[in-house]
Amino acid sequence: MDDTLPLHAMVEIVHLSPYHFTRVFRQVTGIPPGEFLAALRLERAKQLPLTTDLSVAEICFKVGYNSPGTFTTRFTRLVGLSPGRVRNLPEQLHTTFSHVDEEDRPLLPVAPASRGVPFRISGAGLARTWIFVGLFPSAIPQGRPVGGLILTAPGTYRLAPVPDGHYHLMAAALPRSEGPLKFLLPGAKLRVGRSRDPLVVRAGETVGQAEVEMRPPHTTDPPILISLPALLLKMFST
Repeated sequence: MDDTLPLHAMVEIVHLSPYHFTRVFRQVTGIPPGEFLAALRLERAKQLPLTTDLSVAEICFKVGYNSPGTFTTRFTRLVGLSPGRVRNLPEQLHTTFSHVDEEDRPLLPVAPASRGVPFRISGAGLARTWIFVGLFPSAIPQGRPVGGLILTAPGTYRLAPVPDGHYHLMAAALPRSEGPLKFLLPGAKLRVGRSRDPLVVRAGETVGQAEVEMRPPHTTDPPILISLPALLLKMFST
């Protein structure tokens, strides 16, 4: 993660032309190679405050950034929390875990049935999880979603209000039964899903229902940069 990996080095590894490699990579992952690598670095940077005592500057250099200031600004913008606040999340989540309602119902209000973006969540391994669903303007879950829900069970739901535009509907399920640290670092218990095609919202609505089947992550899935536990904390603090 701390080494540079320019495009010409990538294409030498896979023996393709730069144009063909970039096109195929984007078809498979949804984003260009450089953006995918940058996301991997920030995903690693999310894990290090929780698993090591490294300072922010040390984490910065370990994931390939040269300026702690630039690193912290970009991290905070895309993840939603500073690296220091990520380190404090396990302690903060203890209170939330002890007070949360365990009923199988959405933790955020579901939109009226007549408007918005309808979607269905399905898949195995979703028992006793929190399912975070968000609409993002790009094919990678980073920054603040334009709309979202936190669910406690699969089913059919609706997001609203949603501004007109083109979006990707993405979801992640994190285990809620093994404590805050496991929730933050779910490992093999993480489940992810996304709508097959981008969604077009016009006049606040889409045509048809988006289907999202949850599954274990693939190596070709862009990392989830947004701090989902931070959304949970924010919800319970309001």
